[in-house]
Amino acid sequence: MAILSNHVMPALCALAIWWFSTGLVLYIVGLPRLTFRWSACGAGVLAVASLVGLADASREATVAGAYAAFVWAIALWGALEIWFLLGQLTGPRGRACPAGVRGWRRVGFAILAILYHEIALLVGALAVLAFTWGGENQVGAWTFALLWTMRLSAKLNLFLGVPILHEGFLPDQLRYLASYFRKGPINLLFPVSVTISTTIGVWLVMGALAPAASAFEVAACILLATLMALAVLEHWFMVVPLPIEALWNWSMRSRCKLPAPVDEPVKPTAERAPRHSSLARQNLEDRFRQAITKQSTQIEATPARRLP
Repeated sequence: MAILSNHVMPALCALAIWWFSTGLVLYIVGLPRLTFRWSACGAGVLAVASLVGLADASREATVAGAYAAFVWAIALWGALEIWFLLGQLTGPRGRACPAGVRGWRRVGFAILAILYHEIALLVGALAVLAFTWGGENQVGAWTFALLWTMRLSAKLNLFLGVPILHEGFLPDQLRYLASYFRKGPINLLFPVSVTISTTIGVWLVMGALAPAASAFEVAACILLATLMALAVLEHWFMVVPLPIEALWNWSMRSRCKLPAPVDEPVKPTAERAPRHSSLARQNLEDRFRQAITKQSTQIEATPARRLP
């Protein structure tokens, strides 16, 4: 029971939080554009609340404090992701990469496409550091740092080239970013990223299994190790062809277009125009016949004049 509560439960919680928070962000950014303003405002409120929560959790080096710091760091990250995926925090270059661009020019275009987002992540990291400075519980700071580092690694690998891009996760407003991805063989950075990340994950697991580790340290290490393992798994998703979209099918429903109403189909104007023309012509002919008939009746009723 001790192993279940101390080691398995943190891993399951981290897995559930990763899956649900990812799906929730994808669902929100796939909603109609008229909801973007409210979504952005909600993300702002969430970001402020997350920083306050991180500051409070950093003072408690307990198992509950480790869980709280982890959740608040994920929430802050999610708020920044919502701003980015809504297209409101991307970069000064909001269009696709020109065809045939290579080398440092392509690098410059790619940086300009996401510059504001990278600055926001840096500001967020500094804010987390400031709000948790001196606290006994640094799980929140380490969680945000891990997310930032692994996201940067994923972006670089997509830019340098991987076999599978998964551009279907991009919402409509950011479809142009797929032009900065490169589909091709595994680049040289990929094995380095995976090896270093896996090594850090193993080190965290060893820290959780250390005999002298406290309950807080076990929970903190398992939460971070699970998140690192999921980040490594996301890297392998760029190489191994797996239907990972099925994991978040429920979150993609917000992108479905509403079907057109079928109760009273509206006929095209081109089909209605001939009908209106024939009706008008028929009415005109009826009126003409009535006028001719009336005139003939009046002529017949008038007595003929006698010649002198």
